[in-house]
Amino acid sequence: MSADADDELRATVAELAGHDGVSWAGVFFVEGDELVLGPQAGDPDPEQRTAVPVVWRDTRVAELAADGAVEPAHLEAVAAQIAELCLVGWDTGGEEWEP
Repeated sequence: MSADADDELRATVAELAGHDGVSWAGVFFVEGDELVLGPQAGDPDPEQRTAVPVVWRDTRVAELAADGAVEPAHLEAVAAQIAELCLVGWDTGGEEWEP
C-alpha cells in the first residue's frame, strides 16, 4: 500500500474513533471470501459495531466499521470518500496488513 493511502486510511479511522460516543473504527479489506482487518484505531466493542461496504466501481473492496454511536449515513459517506484508498490495499495476497 502506498504511504499516502496508508496515512490517509489511518487518519480516517483515527478521526472516526475520536468522535464522541465512538470507541473504535477500522477498515476490513475483502480477501477472497473473508474480511481482513487493516488500519484501526481505538478500543474495539464489537457488540456496538456498525459496518458499511466500501465499494469501488460496483465492487465491494472493503468494509468500514465503527463501534459506538455512529450514524450509518455518516459511515456510508466516509466509505465513499475512501473507496479508492481501500482499492490500493484491497488485495494483500493474504499477507498481514502492517500497522
